[in-house]
Amino acid sequence: MSDDCIFCSIVAGDIPARTVYETDDVLAFLDANPLARGHTLVIPKSHARHVGDLGSELASAVFDAVAELTPRIQEAVDADAANVGINDGEAAGQEIPHVHAHVVPRFEGDGGSPIHAVAGRRPDLSDEELDAVADEIADATGA
Repeated sequence: MSDDCIFCSIVAGDIPARTVYETDDVLAFLDANPLARGHTLVIPKSHARHVGDLGSELASAVFDAVAELTPRIQEAVDADAANVGINDGEAAGQEIPHVHAHVVPRFEGDGGSPIHAVAGRRPDLSDEELDAVADEIADATGA
């Protein structure tokens, strides 16, 4: 737990939330500033600032919850689809420094954009540049 983290305070019960799902490791609750009806946040109960800070078991628990909740949320609010995303770091728009996945229900004609719209201008990369990036990532992951 982190003393200055709003999500840790929610997990501790110090701040109320509209909880929709809970396990020993994961908590899901409605976003207080929703982008759509049913917008839900799925968080690990233990504090982790970035996705890379999650151990494999906790990462699995979070993503298992996202996979279980997404269709249930869509059904509950009669959504046509959903966007699922994580802002990992301040430059990516992460406002609360605690890992959280957004499940945002989507509705035909809602005026929203696909997840591809979050990155702004797309880079124009050559095949050689793509190969170099793939190699750099593979080297970093040991693949």
